[in-house]
Amino acid sequence: MTSVRLPPARLPQDRPRLFGRAPRVLVRQILCLVPLAFVLVVAVRHRDVLADGFRHLGTAEWPWLAAAAGATCLTWVAASFGRQGALVERLPARRLLATQFAAGAANHLLPTGLGATAVNLRFMTVCGVPLARSSAALALYGLAGSVARVGLLLALLVAFPGALRSGALVPDAAVGPLLLAGSAVLCVAVAVVAAVRRLRTTVWSFLRTALGEARSVHRRPARALALWGGSVSFCLLQGTVLATVGLALGLDIPVPHMVVAYLAATVTVALIPTPGGIGSVEAALIVALVAAGGPATVVTAAVLAFRVMTVWLPLLPGALTLGALVRWKVI
Repeated sequence: MTSVRLPPARLPQDRPRLFGRAPRVLVRQILCLVPLAFVLVVAVRHRDVLADGFRHLGTAEWPWLAAAAGATCLTWVAASFGRQGALVERLPARRLLATQFAAGAANHLLPTGLGATAVNLRFMTVCGVPLARSSAALALYGLAGSVARVGLLLALLVAFPGALRSGALVPDAAVGPLLLAGSAVLCVAVAVVAAVRRLRTTVWSFLRTALGEARSVHRRPARALALWGGSVSFCLLQGTVLATVGLALGLDIPVPHMVVAYLAATVTVALIPTPGGIGSVEAALIVALVAAGGPATVVTAAVLAFRVMTVWLPLLPGALTLGALVRWKVI
């Protein structure tokens, strides 16, 4: 008599796991499509700017545009060095570079840098870095970027004192009220933190973690060099992109003055909560370049072409990369 072998019975406890996995897969697939939907919405809303920018790019000198494209690609390399320098642990280099490319797209879809912050925070936690230390590394990178941008601006203004007319971006009469408003906001924030015990404990714990991370990073010369070198290089490369696009369109302004205009404009609009600075950066750059001596028509063309080069052209491939990183569980 031949024995009949029955298939193994499926255990009841396996069923919830199988049914619980399907929604997670579906959610991840939906998240892969979200960046593309955002790109479509933003592109439709700014279609006039896109059309003008591409039209100006079509009349530009291509050797200078090629240099601008190369400098744009190097900005993601500089950002990768800066991100790695803010953390003691070694991150996978290729995935880190891809994450910075995707974070650039996310940064232009959400206000005030939230997109890049969320993408990098998720990437570091997936790599095994605790959430507190990942947040501290992001804060250190942001601080280094701000210090590098302001420091470069002050150094270039000392070297080229006539690069920017005083009061071009912020009128002298508005400086006092802005400082007063900023001081008031800072005082209110400090008072709220001091009054709420749980919030005070959280902030104090984060500051301890951030200071410890900063000390650990600066004890390693390679990490400190990557942090500050990447931050300074990122700002200079962005200014170089603007300068090369200006040269491609025949903008008659010295290159250092264009870099100063870029730094001054981005410092001015840093606190304006628009997605990727879309709208506010263009206006500030036009004002700064006109103040540096450029004709308004050529300046407007150069700024639109610059934004197409640094924002709109990488936006779709960056969104595709972001969706792929989500699908592959890199972030």
